[in-house]
Amino acid sequence: MLTFRNYNIADWFSFYRIAAAPVLIVLLFFELRLAFAWMLLLSFSTDAVDGYLARSLKITSPRGSQLDSIGDQITFILGIVGLFVFELEFMQHKLPLLLVVFIPYFVQMLIAFIRYGKATAFHTYFAKLSAIVQAVFILTALFLDPIPWLFYSVLVVGVLETLEEITLIFMHDQWTEDVKGIYWAFQKKKKEKKNKGT
Repeated sequence: MLTFRNYNIADWFSFYRIAAAPVLIVLLFFELRLAFAWMLLLSFSTDAVDGYLARSLKITSPRGSQLDSIGDQITFILGIVGLFVFELEFMQHKLPLLLVVFIPYFVQMLIAFIRYGKATAFHTYFAKLSAIVQAVFILTALFLDPIPWLFYSVLVVGVLETLEEITLIFMHDQWTEDVKGIYWAFQKKKKEKKNKGT
């Protein structure tokens, strides 16, 4: 995964989010809120770019999917940490609700590592929606103020997306990338079963 010589342009955009993490941590340490917010915005933006490039240039790969997933997770976690640094009072009041999202998320990660030995990279439509809602809430909170209804949207979409991921893990015995969602996974299995029967 770290054989840079073989990276394509989409991989580099994904890797940027990983490489940016130490800089974001330094900005957090010195409590440079605006600089942190702008750099986080850049990281979130690369998430949209790498997927588009990979699909349009037809350069998708398991390595790219993993880089994308790792970059997404690091960026999201640092965004949450940033909210605890810069909006501590709001986040402390919402901590019990945050656990509603994070506990299923860590359960999903554990199941994935037990089953596949690594994190999932399904990149479902629900996951994309969840990433957008998370990014909008975090960036709005950092640039302006936390908006409660956006926070609750993050919780609802996040829990539903995690439940879908867990379902997909049990639907796939082997590690699989780029599954659009449960409906498409069922359709694929139905098609495979039909092909075996002919």
